[in-house]
Amino acid sequence: MADEAPTGLMRWVTTTNHKDIGTLYLLFSLAMFFVSGAMALVIRTELYRPDLMFVSPLFYNQLVTSHGLIMIFGAIMPALAGYANWQIPLMIGAADMAFPRLNNWSFWLLPFAMLLLVSPYFMGGPAPDMGWTFYAPLSTTYGPPGTDAMIFAIHMLGISSILASINIIATILNLRAPGMSLWNMPIFVWSWLITAFLILAIMPVLAGTVTMMLTDRHFGTSFFNAAGGGSPLLFEHLFWFFGHPEVYVLALPVFGIISEIIPAFSRKPLFGATSMIYAIIAIAVMSFIVWVHHMFTTGVYLSTQLFFMYTTMIVAVPTGVKVFNWIATMYKGSITLEPPMMFAVGFVFLFTIGGLTGVMLAIVPADYQYHATYFVVGHFHYVIVSGLYFGLVAGAYYWVPKWTGRMYNFKIAAMHFWLSLISSNITFWPMLLVGLAGMPRRIPDYNLQFTDFNQLATMGAFAFGISQILFVVAMRQCIFGKKKLGQIIWDGAKGLEWTLPTPLPYHTFSKPPKVKGKTYV
Repeated sequence: MADEAPTGLMRWVTTTNHKDIGTLYLLFSLAMFFVSGAMALVIRTELYRPDLMFVSPLFYNQLVTSHGLIMIFGAIMPALAGYANWQIPLMIGAADMAFPRLNNWSFWLLPFAMLLLVSPYFMGGPAPDMGWTFYAPLSTTYGPPGTDAMIFAIHMLGISSILASINIIATILNLRAPGMSLWNMPIFVWSWLITAFLILAIMPVLAGTVTMMLTDRHFGTSFFNAAGGGSPLLFEHLFWFFGHPEVYVLALPVFGIISEIIPAFSRKPLFGATSMIYAIIAIAVMSFIVWVHHMFTTGVYLSTQLFFMYTTMIVAVPTGVKVFNWIATMYKGSITLEPPMMFAVGFVFLFTIGGLTGVMLAIVPADYQYHATYFVVGHFHYVIVSGLYFGLVAGAYYWVPKWTGRMYNFKIAAMHFWLSLISSNITFWPMLLVGLAGMPRRIPDYNLQFTDFNQLATMGAFAFGISQILFVVAMRQCIFGKKKLGQIIWDGAKGLEWTLPTPLPYHTFSKPPKVKGKTYV
């Protein structure tokens, strides 16, 4: 098999190579991060002063909706799929993904879905304006015409996720190198195997829910309309049955990335690797029985509230196991703080804040105070931005030099870390505080007493957004830089992908390697 990569535009359109498709996913994800981030900055500009009226309240609601949907489905999930495409075949010694053409299709559904999602902005609007959770009847009875575009976009995104998951499961179960048992796989591969099954379980629920929305809007059904015998509460149940496992779909692969990086820079094997796998499985199973914690204030029975309060607290246990294992791996290790490790350690601390605020929200009487306030917004931004985004960036700083054979400037990457760390806390910590004081979420205006903290959060958001340009500069150095790298990039890194030449050839493992002994677990 010739190793020359094809050239020209059609290489990227028709490619079935897992590295090319991984690159497309990651570039698309980066573009969506900046699109959605720009929306976030407009939201924060509106919130700088209580009376600013930078944008109209209607447009503000549209931006809040689009920002959430694009960030989750257009930025984080494609980034994770990009890492999966690049790394899973390399880590298990496979030549490519199991279904290369399906792989191409699952990517090319994404840009068109995203165009469909934002199309109402360019067609006279209004775009969906009911928040990213698109609760009925806001989305059914009162939803603007752009809601239909959102429904079809979600269908396309769901199909893309399901196809990618089938591909990942088939690859991991069937294409492992001889000698690599399931228990001998890297933690990152394990995290994606579990995640793929999660996606297969929840995406059809979301598809069914948005189809019921569509029929309620246009075909006279009353699934979510109380006047016709339906229930708006049914929508919340269905949405969060999808929505809470979805959070773990975003989180588990990032846990996998962190579980690769921390041992490498601690120069120690991962502490309790088997318990890490069991923790991933436990989180995935438990994620299906926690969804009603989003609905404590809707009038559900006390017994229901108690059950879901306890299950939500219990799901924190396997997550805590992972955090303790990461800390135990670092304990007495020969740690060097290169950029991937800096972001990994930042992830552990900030994600823990996100997790602990989640446990606070799990307490029923406390949730009556916190529900629908900025405390919730602060909580999930600590999880998703300060947590998962830091993990994704750590993965890029760790693997991209191996892929391209060129290194970024450490000073730029370190500056990116410190600016991101400080500015993300300046942005999200005040949200927790104004939430505790009772500031409602999803409002373009607020009481005068919240002004100072909101101004602080807005300044932090702009600092965070601008500092991400440093990441682009660092990645550009990896792709177009002059500094060529040798075989060994990180001396503590272990695994099949590090045995390959640097930069990685276009085709790898045309003959599967033989794995001997226990490599990982």
